[in-house]
Amino acid sequence: MDQDLDNDKVNAALDKILMAELSGVVRYTHYSLVITGPNRIPLVDFMKAQAAESLLHAQQVGEILSGLGGHPSASIDSIEETHNHSIENVLSESLDHERHATQLYKDLLAEVEGRSIFLEEYARGQVEAEEQHQLELMMMLRDYAQN
Repeated sequence: MDQDLDNDKVNAALDKILMAELSGVVRYTHYSLVITGPNRIPLVDFMKAQAAESLLHAQQVGEILSGLGGHPSASIDSIEETHNHSIENVLSESLDHERHATQLYKDLLAEVEGRSIFLEEYARGQVEAEEQHQLELMMMLRDYAQN
């Protein structure tokens, strides 16, 4: 790694990502349990897949954090429980979560850009994945915007 890399700042950014990804595991698992209605089955499958992907992302970022000498947090980001589990609300909250995660990866990218090709490519790949999730969610929400 480049000597100019500020490990404290990078580790702090990575830990924020870890906490967000772990909250995604809980968030998406919760959504998979509370969704009702005629679209329940495909949405439950979607939410379970999102939870599994969040866990994979948390494991990846935790490995990087540990490799850089950091200590992965045992905490997660807060998850507001609105008790409004309409499909539109669940998808909107999911979109907000994905936007937050995207910003955290962009913050990491800003910190490592020009200092670590590995971390740059990792951050860019994660931004790409998070932006793809945003597009999926926006398409899923499109029908609700017309009402």
